[in-house]
Amino acid sequence: MFNGTPNASSATGTKNRVSDVAPYSGICSVCLDGCPGPCELAKSSYRGREVLYPRPFGKVTAGATKPYPVDYSHLNIQGTCVGAKGVDADPDKAVFPAVSTETKLGNKHKIKLRLPIFTGALGSTDIARDNWEGLAIGAAISGIMVIIGENVVGMDPGAEIKKGRVVKSPELERRVKCFKDWQDKYGAIILQQNVEDTRLASAEYAVEKLGVECIELKWGQGAKNIGGEVKLKTIERALELKQRGYVVLPDPDDSTVQKAFKQEEFKEFERHSRLGMVDHKAFVKAVEHYRKVGAKFVSLKTGAYRASDLARALRYASDAEIDLLTIDGAGGGTGMSPWRMMNEWGIPTIYLEALTYRFASQLKAKGRYVPDIAMAGGFSLEDHIFKAIALGAPFVKAVCMGRALMIPAFIGKNIQKWIEEDKLPAEIKKHGDVAERIFISYETLKSSFGKDFGRLPYGAIAMHTLCDRLKLGLQQFMAGSRKFALNYLDRSDLVSLTRECTDVTGIPYVMESDAEEAERILLK
Repeated sequence: MFNGTPNASSATGTKNRVSDVAPYSGICSVCLDGCPGPCELAKSSYRGREVLYPRPFGKVTAGATKPYPVDYSHLNIQGTCVGAKGVDADPDKAVFPAVSTETKLGNKHKIKLRLPIFTGALGSTDIARDNWEGLAIGAAISGIMVIIGENVVGMDPGAEIKKGRVVKSPELERRVKCFKDWQDKYGAIILQQNVEDTRLASAEYAVEKLGVECIELKWGQGAKNIGGEVKLKTIERALELKQRGYVVLPDPDDSTVQKAFKQEEFKEFERHSRLGMVDHKAFVKAVEHYRKVGAKFVSLKTGAYRASDLARALRYASDAEIDLLTIDGAGGGTGMSPWRMMNEWGIPTIYLEALTYRFASQLKAKGRYVPDIAMAGGFSLEDHIFKAIALGAPFVKAVCMGRALMIPAFIGKNIQKWIEEDKLPAEIKKHGDVAERIFISYETLKSSFGKDFGRLPYGAIAMHTLCDRLKLGLQQFMAGSRKFALNYLDRSDLVSLTRECTDVTGIPYVMESDAEEAERILLK
């Protein structure tokens, strides 16, 4: 049975009293007067809006737990024992290390990637700021893209804003520098723009003063259909951000709110971004503007909106001839989105990608430009990368990984701390008590970077180690399908395990796949 989200979750720190809950409401089948709980309804009865979000807010990433009727596990990767594409069909040449995982994204300006992945947008949250060095430097040395998310300038306490425009932002400068100091000919750093960023002219500042070449317009994300939010610990910070143009709740200018905060009836304010309003003419004009400012690469990030909005994104992106369209499906995750919204809002990724393939094919058939496409929404490992690119071929060229690429930054940072404090967990310590033994790629990186190796944060070493694993795993899958470069992947490399998956994706059911070819071989 396909049930809704339970009325309790570890994400919100709530639980049910009994094991058998009503399947649709999520409420305990027998709700007891006097139950200490707390289920989500009970806790919301005294903590209210706090229970909307995963906890501890700003210190976690959270992913939807709702099981959708069809997901990428309903697809399997097809292998073959015949031939090879991209290399001679010779056992001495067609070995899996010969598989190329490199790709290029863009229209006239191309970004080269060593691996067809990039980070999710990492914006103004504490968790993004505290782990940025590992994320950005790790992305740079791994040859992938990193996205600076929304509101970094607006949330920067050191930002200087004159006449409504940013003239200096130490935090944005730090983020850009972290990546650019370690970048080679691969990868790129992209700055995202929402309503507030646009008003503050953060893209113009980044391009003109910081040398950023890539700008991303944002329509939304798969985890939520509202603007971004963060929590604020002081009333001074709440007042500052309200003055900068953000929606701050409760209103820090209200004397009743000020009194309640002083008496610790609540301990955090919420800062929200505004909803963007999409318009064809305005979108095309914005793309033209950023190119005139100096951006060489302009992309669009859109979320899990209804099918007509996906069509809008593809058509507008086509008309403006943007470089990349990133489509983020429901079922992914974030640390800041309302928990129920993460689970109950939007079109799940595999359904969204199936629609994307259909719409992109229709545009191409009409002779229209189709930008390179990336999919986002719950991807984490090499089989996901393969499936997403194959399912959307030839349009999907890369995969955006949000939570997955934050994990190595956490792990590396904490390993460094645990070594310094002599508090390594047993699971890690069994590999050794020094970094040389813990990180399998330590000596390789040390050899590559020489005297600069000592400047690498452990989060970056961990990121590179994960990317190396993803590359190797992807190479193995691709070699098994006899595809030795990413551009050879196509929908024939997949098979549906259920009829419903076939209905959604158009990928043949496993018992009917290759039917004509099999009959020809048997009966010729």
